[in-house]
Amino acid sequence: MTDDTEYLSKEGYIELQKKLEDLKTKKRVEIAQRLEYAKSLGDLSENAEYSEAKDAQMSNEAEVAKLEDLLSRAEVISTIVTGEVRIGSTVSVQKEKNGEERFTIVGREEADPLKGRISLESPLGKAFLGKKKNDSVLVSTPRGQVQYLILEIA
Repeated sequence: MTDDTEYLSKEGYIELQKKLEDLKTKKRVEIAQRLEYAKSLGDLSENAEYSEAKDAQMSNEAEVAKLEDLLSRAEVISTIVTGEVRIGSTVSVQKEKNGEERFTIVGREEADPLKGRISLESPLGKAFLGKKKNDSVLVSTPRGQVQYLILEIA
């Protein structure tokens, strides 16, 4: 695991590829049409539509570059069950006598804590990696130490 590697699920990788393709085709064409229309209006120095279209073009090209870079560093994670928590694992845990919670360990681009998708770089993700079923995990949070018991790994 290197610092610049982006870990993505197969679905996440495909989704980002589609987004990149859309930005490079449809979005570029749309912006080019906006630029042509704005140029047809005349004086470009005081043309708000031209300025907005140029800003949209710069923003789109920055997003294209970002996605190309990210995808070039991406490693698609497999979901092979090994008996220990790794990237791609879904972990069922019990938090200090509270109810059961489920988390999926993902790369930072796919993290969505509200949906239970936590980054491998988050405090929880780091604490769970490498652990096995029935392991007790102590996690430092802003509110103090929290104890988790790993119930299941899928």
